[in-house]
Amino acid sequence: MDNNVNKLYLIIFFHNLIPAYVIERLFWEQRGMTVLMVVLCEIIYAVSVVIFEIPTGVFADKFGRKTLLIFGAVLSVFEFVILLFAYHFWTFALVVFLAGISRACTSGAMNALLYDSLLTVKKQSSFEKIVGRMNSIDFFASILAALSGSILAKYFGFEFNYMVSVASMFLALILTFLLKESVRNSIQVTKEKNKQMFIVYVRKSVSFYKTNPRVVTILTQAMGIAACITYLDEFWQLYLDEIGYSVLFFGLFSACISLARIPGNLLAASLLTYFKAQSIILFILGVTTVGFFMTAIFPGPIGIIMILLIFLASGVIDPVVTGYLHHHGSSEIRATIESIQSLIESIITFTVGIGFGIMSSSFSILSGFVFLGAIACLFFFYFLKKAL
Repeated sequence: MDNNVNKLYLIIFFHNLIPAYVIERLFWEQRGMTVLMVVLCEIIYAVSVVIFEIPTGVFADKFGRKTLLIFGAVLSVFEFVILLFAYHFWTFALVVFLAGISRACTSGAMNALLYDSLLTVKKQSSFEKIVGRMNSIDFFASILAALSGSILAKYFGFEFNYMVSVASMFLALILTFLLKESVRNSIQVTKEKNKQMFIVYVRKSVSFYKTNPRVVTILTQAMGIAACITYLDEFWQLYLDEIGYSVLFFGLFSACISLARIPGNLLAASLLTYFKAQSIILFILGVTTVGFFMTAIFPGPIGIIMILLIFLASGVIDPVVTGYLHHHGSSEIRATIESIQSLIESIITFTVGIGFGIMSSSFSILSGFVFLGAIACLFFFYFLKKAL
């Protein structure tokens, strides 16, 4: 099953070698998409995740994770093909709807396949370390895409970036076909699981969260951070544009964002030997709160440094939280419990997005960042009070 790990590394690399991302907001704006329209698309994305997250998680636990990963990879290829011909809001809305389904297919299945692959060879203790490496590969690919993407966009046009992105997604799809299902989803095991109804998986997953309140606390804090960072990730391009930076700088800055996330991912497993998961996440929540306020109050070099600081701190979150969840979960419902987490996170992101969209469209992107800082602040003081 070590081959699965190596294949997942390559899949992650090509899935994120996407030069289209560095000019995505500008491309969408060029095709007539306003900030409010983009936020509406984010909401559609969140709704599609909400609709499909749990069914796909149950399907992965019941019939196998590889099938879901392949389906998600196919949809990812189609997303970028459609975007090449997108000129109207509803075309973009279709793309994000498909992206939501793709996200639902992969969110629980990939980590579940990884954990059970490690469990088969009794290496599950290295899960956080491997997740950190996978995320680092993700960001390294993003750096390459960002550095090349801004240059390609400058000299060949925005559409060329999307053509390259289609090719990269297709390579990720081919590699996904080469994955091997873990032993727990062998034919004999699957036949036994086919006798269980879908609702059984949901009930067991809900019961898991009810009997593990500390898991719920840690996940909720991480969700609050993720909801805010989602919109920072989506709209930093407009922030740089508003304070007067050229598109040529976008690629360098996107690379810096990805680079900033790598240390946290690589150090997350080591930090857990010195600090509790809850303390780590609460500290990052505090950094996120201060960072958003400073970004809005001091637009310019200080604001840019604060954005990088937020991403630097956030790099720790995924390995810590994902590892905590899977170490406490069971193989039978591993994908489903992560799907439920993703569903709730999407609902929180959906809610935060409405306020962010209204503030940004009514005033400016800086006002939107103030709103995100306020949301992070509410989460911080609520959980700080519970921790004391």
